Amino acid sequence: MTKPVRVAVVGCGYWGPNLIRNFKSLPDCDLTDLCDVSTARLKHLKSLYPDVTTHASFEEMLNGRELDAIVISTPVHLHHKLAMQSLNAGKHVMIEKPMASSVVQCEEMAAVARKKKLTLMVGHTFLYSPHVRKIKEIIKSGDIGDILYITSRRLNLGLFQKDINVVWDLAPHDISIIQYLMEEMPVSVNCQGNAHVTKGIEDISNMTLTFSSGRYATVQTSWLDPRKVREITIVGSKRMIVYDDLQPLHKITIYDQRVEKPPHYDTFAEFQYAYHYGDVYSPYVKQDEPLKIECRHFLDCIRTGDDPITSAEQATGVVRILEASSASLKQDGGRVQTHIKT
Repeated sequence: MTKPVRVAVVGCGYWGPNLIRNFKSLPDCDLTDLCDVSTARLKHLKSLYPDVTTHASFEEMLNGRELDAIVISTPVHLHHKLAMQSLNAGKHVMIEKPMASSVVQCEEMAAVARKKKLTLMVGHTFLYSPHVRKIKEIIKSGDIGDILYITSRRLNLGLFQKDINVVWDLAPHDISIIQYLMEEMPVSVNCQGNAHVTKGIEDISNMTLTFSSGRYATVQTSWLDPRKVREITIVGSKRMIVYDDLQPLHKITIYDQRVEKPPHYDTFAEFQYAYHYGDVYSPYVKQDEPLKIECRHFLDCIRTGDDPITSAEQATGVVRILEASSASLKQDGGRVQTHIKT
């Protein structure tokens, strides 16, 4: 019988309880420990999970317990420190997005994980979504033709962060999806934003990612919108896909629509665009919680030694784009190269 993986979750605030719930539900996983600076949070979680051991001190938990893996769900500025301590202690690590505050920190964490042959995985949860994977399958089949561009909107009223701006908070979801669907990294980033509530922390932004293939993507984020929006549009040369994550059942809609240029013409009067309007349909996708798939994948990678889908390399690419967006914001939207080899 396979020995259960002993897991601890660090950071039990907004997202931590979701991780706790999922790891608790998985077979061959023993969620033994929880750590948070808030004793009130620990007391509440202890009432829900009486069999776990709670800790206010991360160091005491790390050094005093026989753990296999640490799951980190804390503010971003703590990611690097806690992950490095965990990796150096010989623990596998799953860390929430974004991976760290800089590319340098990401690369340092990845180097230690490689040296010690430990699993280092980042929580870009949407890459485990059956709907995002279905979109990828549709694109790979050639059904929508060549991707022309992708546009995403991730808007809501709050939750305001104190240590990172709206780009670092919300855009990693869309950036990781765009990377996954485009199968290439952008070569440059333009980003504009504004801070309306807290000085120096942008709460709205518009980002443009430019790719060497000539394609581009836009990402709009906001903490100040009256409606919650979670929508990505993929425009292809044959068809178009809209992915609305807030829809309870039919999250993917395919539009058989396109614009066609005439193959040849002799005079300007003969030049007319043709607009194709076909069916609108939604493919069936089996519902499964992406976070549960992600947590299961982490345990599988620990046992097999395989690289995670959301590996340190993939996640470092997201942080590289975020760094470029920060530089562009300081230049009022100027183009910043990502320095990625193509």
